[in-house]
Amino acid sequence: MSTYLFIVFVSSLVNFLLIIPFINFLYKKKFQRVEQQTKDAFNMPTPIFDKFHQHKKGTPVGGGILLLLTTVCMFFLSLGLFFLLNKKIIANYPSTTTEIKILLFTFLSFGLLGVYDDLNKIFFLQKGRFFGLRLRHKLIIEVLLALIISYWLFVDFKIDIIHIPYLGVFKISWLYVLFSTFVIVAFANAVNITDGLDGLASGILLFALSSLWVVSRAILDVPTSLFVATWLGGLIAFLYFNIYPARIFLGDSGALSFGATFAVVGLILGKAFVLPIIGGVFVIEIVSSLIQLLAKKILGRKIFPVAPFHLWLQVKGWEEPKIVMRLWIIAMLFAVFGLMVAFAK
Repeated sequence: MSTYLFIVFVSSLVNFLLIIPFINFLYKKKFQRVEQQTKDAFNMPTPIFDKFHQHKKGTPVGGGILLLLTTVCMFFLSLGLFFLLNKKIIANYPSTTTEIKILLFTFLSFGLLGVYDDLNKIFFLQKGRFFGLRLRHKLIIEVLLALIISYWLFVDFKIDIIHIPYLGVFKISWLYVLFSTFVIVAFANAVNITDGLDGLASGILLFALSSLWVVSRAILDVPTSLFVATWLGGLIAFLYFNIYPARIFLGDSGALSFGATFAVVGLILGKAFVLPIIGGVFVIEIVSSLIQLLAKKILGRKIFPVAPFHLWLQVKGWEEPKIVMRLWIIAMLFAVFGLMVAFAK
């Protein structure tokens, strides 16, 4: 365990050293939040969000880009460290290499989609031109990427079962591909929607991911444990600069990648039905937005004054740090409870 904690520490230190020069680089390249009417993950205008967050104009966006690069590099260095120490790379699947490929493909493919989306919002829409993907096109790409990952899990790892705590294991055959695709796309967008307040998504993810890390260590899955360790180190450093008032935002590059990879880690560990518990706040956020969207489309009216949930709390008069810290506490409780359920027979 000391080796993994060392990796978390070193990953944090590396990101602490790099993040300030990276923030300066983003300022230089004008990779910053622009003043325009924003839209949420469901392409719904959010003028109320803009009202509360106009003072954040000019804050660099793209923290996810740094974490994508540092996590991948530190992950390979961690694998090299294990080889130098003659430690075995034990996995719960026949092919350790395939497990690593799936993790990296998810992390980088959704990250690149997010980078493209960030570039679109910052450099193209503000100039009055449409360049990029509409919501339906973005969702199609997300589904296609998730299908590739799910098929990979189904064919190479022969995963065709789901474990429902307290109820048992159920074989669902090829339906697993559709099921895991839904899980991946849902969490990619859930984290993206939650990333609306300073430190909110990154802090919640830190608790949720730590819970999955405990599971990966318990079942001795070395590749996933190493990957999550390097990722956690980067999140710790990023959160230091992302808490209120944020000096840098995660951006879609991080939110989409982290949400999708969080889901894939849960799927690899066989804890798909624990993910909604461990990531309970993410579920609340996306469900509130989805209900609002469907109510507008079907009923022609709103169910909530605003959505997602964190924005409703702002409208109610809660200050941003108060919302974030209280949701962190709730996320911590979800993570602990989810961990308990994860080890249920």
